[in-house]
This record gives sequence, C-alpha cells and structure tokens, in this order.
Amino acid sequence: MSNVDPAPDSYTEETPTAESASGPATTRVGTVVWGLVVLALAVLIIIAQLGVVTLNGTYVLIGLMIGAGAALVVGGLLSARKRDNEPTTGKS
Repeated sequence: MSNVDPAPDSYTEETPTAESASGPATTRVGTVVWGLVVLALAVLIIIAQLGVVTLNGTYVLIGLMIGAGAALVVGGLLSARKRDNEPTTGKS
C-alpha cells in the first residue's frame, strides 16, 4: 500500500473558461431586436383594445417586419465592425 496521493490539494490546474478566454459575453443583436418586436406588438394590441386607435393588422405586421429587418442588418453590421477591430493572434 502506498501513501502517495495521486492529486495533491496544493496543485490545482485552472483551465480557462470560454468567457475568460474571449472576454465578457455580449448581448446578441437578434435577441434584442425580436424582444423589441414582441414588446411593440404587445403595446399595439393594448392600444387597439383600449380603442385609442384602429389598427390594420397587415400594415402593423409589415411595419414591424421592416423595422426588425432594418435593425437586424444595422446591428449585424455594427457587430461585424466591432469584431474586425479586435487584434489577431496570427493563428488560423
């Protein structure tokens, strides 16, 4: 019988997590945009139910889709632009 401890407590190997290796996690553009679309749709439904204004469902959906598409394109371009400014390690 041996008294050797295979993994002594004094030696701990820390492996970097995905978050510490690539920096803090960022908010995804798609999540924010679709959250805003759902919120806007809920507000429009509430306004229509209160009788403040009469809404045409087709025009509301077209407007929301145009706004969401524009926000996704702009957010994607800004995200790509920010990502291109990060220094490279030279490894592919």
